[in-house]
Amino acid sequence: MKNRLTRLEDIRTLIKNRRIESQEELLVHLQKEGYTVTQATLSRDLKLLKVGKAADGSGGYMYTLPEEKVQSPEHLYARDFLRGYTSIQYSGNMVVIKTHSGHSNTVAEALDRFNIDGVLGTIAGDNCIFVCLGEGVSGKDFLQNLKEKIPELSE
Repeated sequence: MKNRLTRLEDIRTLIKNRRIESQEELLVHLQKEGYTVTQATLSRDLKLLKVGKAADGSGGYMYTLPEEKVQSPEHLYARDFLRGYTSIQYSGNMVVIKTHSGHSNTVAEALDRFNIDGVLGTIAGDNCIFVCLGEGVSGKDFLQNLKEKIPELSE
């Protein structure tokens, strides 16, 4: 199974190199590339990539990409984290991150990808993540390191 960042990059490439007129057409191309993706997921991907539709000059419309710098994977993970979490609390070497329902896997994946020093692992439920920290690493240390990765983060 291909990961989300690879899928986003492939969507960019398809829109940049082909005339894509609909989500259904884009889904067919993604399936040919080996992706299993729902229409709802594709819709979220298009929104994240800020894809628009523009007149094609012959009475139809096609997808277009915004003229902007390509976002780094870390930036995308930071955005996922900020969209999904609701609170962070800690005690000793355990951190509990509450999320909107269904967002914990995405937020935990972002944490894992950040490779924050002292994080031994994460366990995600439906709306909560447990972060286990190494010996001598406090929740306060974790939060400080997380804020270095996501400056927009508020407790």
